[in-house]
Order: sequence, then C-alpha cells, then structure tokens
Amino acid sequence: MRIKRAVNAQKKRRKVMKLAKGYYGAKHRLYRLAKTQLLKSQYYAYVGRKQKKRDFRSLWITRINAGARLNGLSYSKLMHGLKLSGINLNRKMLSELAINDAKAFSALCEQAKKAIAK
Repeated sequence: MRIKRAVNAQKKRRKVMKLAKGYYGAKHRLYRLAKTQLLKSQYYAYVGRKQKKRDFRSLWITRINAGARLNGLSYSKLMHGLKLSGINLNRKMLSELAINDAKAFSALCEQAKKAIAK
C-alpha cells in the first residue's frame, strides 16, 4: 500500500507560506521561492542574534569612553583603574551610569585615577 501525503504536504506548504508573509514579490506567493528565502531569512536571523551582542558591547564601550573623556580619562585607563581598585561593574552598567548618573560615574572615575596613581 502506498503512502499518500496530500494532507501532510499541504500542511508543510501552508506553514512555509505563513512564515513567508510580507516577503517582497513572488517570495510570498510561490512556495519554491518562499522556501529558499525562508532558509536565508532564518540564517540571517541566527547570525543577527550573534551580531546584536557585538553591536551592543561596542555601543556601551563608546558611551563609557565619552563619559570617561569628560572626566579626563581614556576608556582603557578607566577600565584599568577600575580593575586595580577592585570595582567589578560590567560595561552595560557603566554605560548606563555614564548616561543617567553622571555624578556616580565621575566618582568611579576618581576611584580609577587614585588606583592608577598608586
């Protein structure tokens, strides 16, 4: 007895076409094109999740550097001074401090300067 896969094939195609909604041109209308575009889209999404982490880290570093330079330090000197003084704050929190709480950030910069001067 042969296996007839009409229902399963339709389900599979419907799932792909549902995910391909909003794609440009024939990519949202034709199954074959939609399937290939979906594979590419999923790959781009996977890569994008990794790039997002890199992008945010570089953004945080840029913000910290801007705040440090206002306090007379470079980014690398600030990070070195914080490490010497035993202050373990991640870059995300440091950037938040640099943006939202300038007083606290400048206090951290002073601690870093003292630690470097020793």
